[in-house]
Amino acid sequence: MIYVVRINDLEYEVEVERGSATVLRTNEVLSAPIAPVAPVAPQAIAAPQAPKSAKVKANANSINAPMPGTIFDIKVQSGQSVKAGDVLLVFEAMKMENEIMAPADGVVSKVHVVKGASINTGDALVTMQ
Repeated sequence: MIYVVRINDLEYEVEVERGSATVLRTNEVLSAPIAPVAPVAPQAIAAPQAPKSAKVKANANSINAPMPGTIFDIKVQSGQSVKAGDVLLVFEAMKMENEIMAPADGVVSKVHVVKGASINTGDALVTMQ
């Protein structure tokens, strides 16, 4: 492959092959002097604000996300009875599938997430009675 490399006011035509490089030609380049540029005063940049979340806040009856991830599968629906240890949903975090299990026997009153949704640590996933 042949490349043209410009260093200072010289232009080098260089042929590069695996393991070697050969300068084929050198040309002097006449360039106009560069005009000085006035410095620009830095401006205050406002910190980005996180978008407002429509997600449900956690409460005493909710099972919350232990870490951020994406909902991979939902195994229960509202009104379904579950036993302690039953898998409620599966979410993916750091390329691993994590199962969220029922902490006690009960009834699922509401599933707050949908398949494919992104979740943050502490987001309510399922509410049980």
